[in-house]
Amino acid sequence: MADTQITVYTITPDMPEFQEVWNLREEVLRKPLGLSLKNDNLSRDYIDTIFVASSGGSVIGCVFMHRLSEEQIQLRAMAVYPQWQGKGIGRMLVQAAEKYAWQAGYKQIILHARKVAMGFYASMGYTTYGDEFTEVGIPHYMMSLQSPQV
Repeated sequence: MADTQITVYTITPDMPEFQEVWNLREEVLRKPLGLSLKNDNLSRDYIDTIFVASSGGSVIGCVFMHRLSEEQIQLRAMAVYPQWQGKGIGRMLVQAAEKYAWQAGYKQIILHARKVAMGFYASMGYTTYGDEFTEVGIPHYMMSLQSPQV
């Protein structure tokens, strides 16, 4: 894997990679919790900007960006296959999403961080605010990052 080329790019729901993204989210984000995306409202998936990390023609990671307002966008549905975690894939995805957000003129990125992922986001400059809350049955915290231009 060390010399494998990783590519990060955006996709749309009509592209073949969209099914791979669904499978990734199901495996990494839902099955471990005893849940399924089949029971989720996925309407936002069709209006969000979707970033994927690909290696050897296969999707290995994803993150979605959902517009909340003219100034605020939400980073959501971040997933990287376990065998690719700890190799900088998540960081590449978040950096691509941040670049997109800042270039589009957003002033703030917010996210719902699983408690176990807070350290990852904190290492990228995100700060925690508010109280712990439960989402998909597990503890989460709100985190945010301000645009460097603010």
